[in-house]
Amino acid sequence: MTSSFGRGWNTMRHKAPGQVSFWFVALFVGIASGCAATVFRFAISRLQAFLYGTEDVNTLASFASTLPWIWVLLIPVTGGIVVGIIVQYFTPDGRVRSVSDVIEGAALNDGRVEKKAGIASALCSWITLSTGGSTGREGPVVHIAAMIASWTSNRLRVDGITGRDLLGCAVAAAVSASFNAPIAGALFGLEVVLRHFALHAFAPIVVASAAGTVINRLAFGDVTEFLLPGTTTVEFYLELPAFFLMGMVCGLVAVLMMRAIFWSDDFGNRVQKWLGLPLVLRPALAGLLLGALAIQFPHIIGVGYETTSLALTGGLGLGAAFVFCVVKVAAVSITMAGRMGGGVFSPSLMVGALTGLTFAHIATSLFPEQSSAFTLYALAGMGAVAAAVLGAPISTTLIVFELTGDWQTGLAVMVSVSMSTAVASRLVNRSFFLTQLERRKVHLAAGPQSYLLAMFRVAGVMRKIDDPGAADEEACLRMIDQGLYVKTTATLETALPRFDKSGVAFLPVVTLDAQTQEPLLQGALFHVDALKAYNRALAATAAEEHS
Repeated sequence: MTSSFGRGWNTMRHKAPGQVSFWFVALFVGIASGCAATVFRFAISRLQAFLYGTEDVNTLASFASTLPWIWVLLIPVTGGIVVGIIVQYFTPDGRVRSVSDVIEGAALNDGRVEKKAGIASALCSWITLSTGGSTGREGPVVHIAAMIASWTSNRLRVDGITGRDLLGCAVAAAVSASFNAPIAGALFGLEVVLRHFALHAFAPIVVASAAGTVINRLAFGDVTEFLLPGTTTVEFYLELPAFFLMGMVCGLVAVLMMRAIFWSDDFGNRVQKWLGLPLVLRPALAGLLLGALAIQFPHIIGVGYETTSLALTGGLGLGAAFVFCVVKVAAVSITMAGRMGGGVFSPSLMVGALTGLTFAHIATSLFPEQSSAFTLYALAGMGAVAAAVLGAPISTTLIVFELTGDWQTGLAVMVSVSMSTAVASRLVNRSFFLTQLERRKVHLAAGPQSYLLAMFRVAGVMRKIDDPGAADEEACLRMIDQGLYVKTTATLETALPRFDKSGVAFLPVVTLDAQTQEPLLQGALFHVDALKAYNRALAATAAEEHS
């Protein structure tokens, strides 16, 4: 009996994704993640309603325009102060965690993410979105779900493949519960987080995504996020060139939005250093700027679904749509640069809808007889910008359909999405999230052949001095005198280029003396051992992605 239990437990830990029993674990993770996403959404609404004094947060932008300007100004500042305190004392690097950290956890940490910094980040994002921050809720809920998956993986002590699949389940459920989008949620977990479509992961992720959707519908009913006026139609042969062109425009807008965020973050770093500003005050300064902006443009407050709905229904003129788009990009950049928390998906939907509406106004004025309704252009623009920002054309196309309930405009949306992602992928590292990681020197955009090298520490691959087949000690000391060595803390990402440059068969591995900083020989890293470890990792990754 014990032996049978042991075999079953071993199967659960190492081969779980291929077992039906694992689907029950996926269901648990899906329910927990769906509940977490729903609670997070309710928490934002309740705090937002309390602070701004409105009964309907869906019309917050309109309501905020009637408030005293000092109130609109001070709420984001207060939120920034609280966020600054949390970031200062509960995150090691003063950075709010989001989707990029989940992608990193899937690739490099066996499907695990940070717990303490993650909880602090969830609080920061909740406060940010409730007090006028101009970001979205999908980033926080994805990371919250990832913490649930990490806790489950640690409890079950599962391996990397199982841990990553649990992570995909949690993310799929969180997205589904947040947006009532089961198909897009499942594909988001595969396309964005796991970054493969392995068959063994599909069934449990779908189970978790369905669970998240049920949670959403129990809480909010079976309704779409946006209600469109009637049925949209398109004169395909006449208008497809227009959607190709709009897709290219949306791709450029997405790139400008991403670069504005990164430029603002760099500028914020320089200003903080120049002024000697404590990290705790950086979000407060961002809140001050956001509050000042919100006095004139209250549509930037929070997720912005009211303005997105106006764009989708053609309720804004050309000038308003263009100005609102520019101001929203500025507000998102300020929020992200202020380290206030939140995601970029909802803002990219809003920017995309406004871009599509702006394009529609221009196209309609030039070709009034051949143009479709404004709704169609806004809908396609919404998908095109969001897809380019996320680097996820498949799941974004589907989530646009599920958010609106309009499945009649598939060709227009697909054409726009394909062109926008093609343009944006040439100008950034495939997506906003992968570019974020690249800026932190985490090279995931190039694929496993690049980032796997960073996973192997030299200390774990080297042959110690007393190991069989160890390198000659005298030869190692001579190489150290020539400055040809690597530290035990280095990775193969550092070591392999040194082999290529020097042409040697092995490199001495050293530690530095704490007082003298003299290199102390610990062993040697052989070129053949490094290549074997790398090849094994590549083979394991390929097996996981094609199983």
